[in-house]
Amino acid sequence: MNKRIIVNFIGKIMVTEAILMLPALLVALIYGEGDAKGFLVTIIPTAIIGLILTFIKQSQKRMSSRDGYFIVAAAWIIISLIGAFPLYLNGGFDSYWNALFEMVSGFTTTGASVLDRPEDLKHGVLFWRSFSHWIGGMGVLVFVMMVMPMENDNSMHLVRAEVPGPTAGKLVPRMRTTSMILYGIYTAMTMFLIVLLLFFGMNPFDSFCIAFGTAGTGGFGVSAAGIGGYNSLAIEIILGIFMLLFGVNFNAYHLILLKKYKEAFSSEEIKAYFWIVFVSVVAIACNIVHFAGGIGNAFRQAFFQVSSIITTTGFATVDFEKWPEFSKHLLILLMLIGACAGSTGGGMKVSRVLILVKSFVAEIRQTINPKEIITVRLNGKPVDRKTLSSTRIYAASYLLLVCVFTLIVSLDGLDFTTNFSAVMACFNNIGPGLHLVGPMSNFSVYSDWIQVVLSIAMLTGRLEIFPMFLLFAKSAHDR
Repeated sequence: MNKRIIVNFIGKIMVTEAILMLPALLVALIYGEGDAKGFLVTIIPTAIIGLILTFIKQSQKRMSSRDGYFIVAAAWIIISLIGAFPLYLNGGFDSYWNALFEMVSGFTTTGASVLDRPEDLKHGVLFWRSFSHWIGGMGVLVFVMMVMPMENDNSMHLVRAEVPGPTAGKLVPRMRTTSMILYGIYTAMTMFLIVLLLFFGMNPFDSFCIAFGTAGTGGFGVSAAGIGGYNSLAIEIILGIFMLLFGVNFNAYHLILLKKYKEAFSSEEIKAYFWIVFVSVVAIACNIVHFAGGIGNAFRQAFFQVSSIITTTGFATVDFEKWPEFSKHLLILLMLIGACAGSTGGGMKVSRVLILVKSFVAEIRQTINPKEIITVRLNGKPVDRKTLSSTRIYAASYLLLVCVFTLIVSLDGLDFTTNFSAVMACFNNIGPGLHLVGPMSNFSVYSDWIQVVLSIAMLTGRLEIFPMFLLFAKSAHDR
């Protein structure tokens, strides 16, 4: 393992995080509520230590794929540990571990919170909390690759480890250009959303915070009332649509910019994604019509909640804990499926689900016709054996880890529905679960050490399992 290149890159990460805290510091200074000091105490030493680490000379410029996975996992842990200090130093959290849980939830775009009243936080802290969603949505390492030039092979190793989905592709030959394209699209969509929210009456501060949560599919609100507190049909529809748009593979938007419309709209994953949304909205609306007080309200509530859950954003306009069991179970299923690969959403990803379903069908056909050569195809192209194998291993690892995390979390003595949905909500980076961690509740019901366990679950889910385990694998350190 190339320790020098790892330390050098960690230094770049720390410098980048210090820079990304500056907007929150500016907000703190504008509102003058006394939280600027907490940011300065964090930013200055982070920047100094980071700069020192960047001066460490690299023994060789090229990194291995193992180095890339190690850097990604270590970087996400470090930015969370550092990012929690402004929250803890400025009050509002009972312990550093509470603040860490909140920050991990922010960067992993989970949106799970330990706060009863987010509006009690100071504006700078509230902004940083929401801005972490925007940073984590596209990936902090993608941002680093955009602003700091590096070897293209090295950047590809980082992309494979950080970008969600069964495969990591490139939009253009150079990864720095790819990063700039991704962030350009991401920023443009976010700014357009902010303008729309302002136009429909949301105040400027809330518009930025809610847009950050929507773009990163995170879900942190700025008040206990959540999105329902705005009592605006227009805002609900806008956010519902944009949550779905940010759950689409960003490669499709690049293809649209290149006017390759046929290629962009022919994606099986995107078609399946919108069909799942459509069927789920109709099914839930029909199931909750008596609870919602009419078919119109039923579709309104179903559309927003389905958009929020499948994209793993976690915003809520109603307490779906009170919905019929069918609707709640369908939401749990949507938690598992998640959004598209290459989007800001979490979950298993629609492409993986498609591959698993097609593999299942292919296995049945192969059993019936042993002599027939049957291939799994996605978008008209055969899925290679490596992708098939990694998808199946991921699915098996996913189910095993959900069981393990649920077992550990149960040590706090809460009921199964709360524990299982809490693990699903954290591991899939969604936010709200059911029962005691439902949309109108929070994760303060858990002890500090269980919150640490759930923080690990959030990081493991965001990095899609393997980078977190490679971080602690002995062979990764020895070779």
